[in-house]
Amino acid sequence: MSRILVTGSADGLGRAAAASLLSAGHDVVVHARSHERATALDPLVERGAHLVVGDFTERAAVRDIAAELNDAKPLDAVVHNAGVWSGPAVMPVNIVAPYLLTALLRGPRRLVYLSSGSHFGGRPSLAGVDWRGRGAGSYADSKLFVTTLTAAVARLRPGVLSNAVDPGWVPTKMGGPNAPDDLELGHETQVWLATSDDPLALTTGGYWYHRQRSEPHDAVHDEAFQDRLLMALAEETGTQL
Repeated sequence: MSRILVTGSADGLGRAAAASLLSAGHDVVVHARSHERATALDPLVERGAHLVVGDFTERAAVRDIAAELNDAKPLDAVVHNAGVWSGPAVMPVNIVAPYLLTALLRGPRRLVYLSSGSHFGGRPSLAGVDWRGRGAGSYADSKLFVTTLTAAVARLRPGVLSNAVDPGWVPTKMGGPNAPDDLELGHETQVWLATSDDPLALTTGGYWYHRQRSEPHDAVHDEAFQDRLLMALAEETGTQL
C-alpha cells in the first residue's frame, strides 16, 4: 500500500484516479481548492481518503498544504493533476503550484505531472511570463513548462521517478462532453505510474500517453532551458527545488 496525494481530485481525471487508488487499497490524500468544492469528495473521504484543502492560486495555501502533509505520514507518490484551461489562474495552478509542492514535500519517490498535447504549441521562452496570474496565461506555455519541470526533476533527483502524462482530450468538465479520448485510459496512466512495479512504470523522465512513452517538445530535454526555468521559478517563489 502506498500513500498518494492526488491534487485537483474533486472531479474529472483527479477524482477518477483517487477513486481507483482507493479501490486498489492505497492510502489516498485528496485535494480540493475550497471547502465548498471539498463536499464533492465526501464519498471518497467516507471510504477512507484524507482531505487537504487549498486554493493553488495562492502560494501561501500551497505552502500550508505542504507543511500539513510533511507533518503527517510520509507520501510515497504525488499525482500533480490540478489544472485549469484558461484565465489568470493558468500559471499559478499549472506550474507554480506543482513546482512549490515538488520543492517543499519531503519523501515522495514517484511524481506524476499532468501534461497535455497542447504543450507542443508552447513557447520555450520565459520572457515576460506572468507567474502571478495578473492576467490570462497561456495554457500551452504552462504545459510546456510543467513537462520541462518533469524532465528537470528526473535529471536532478535520480532516486525519484518523475514522469508526465498526456491524458488525451478526455470528456471532463475541462475537455467537454464531446471530447474523443478515453477517460479511463487517461487516469489509468496516472495510477500506473504512481504505483505499478511494471518495469516500464519504474522508468523516469518520460512523457506518456495511454501507457505509451513518446517524445515531447524538443525544449523539454534541453538542460539549459530546464535550468532557466528552475531559476525563474526559484526567484519568483523564493524557494529552491
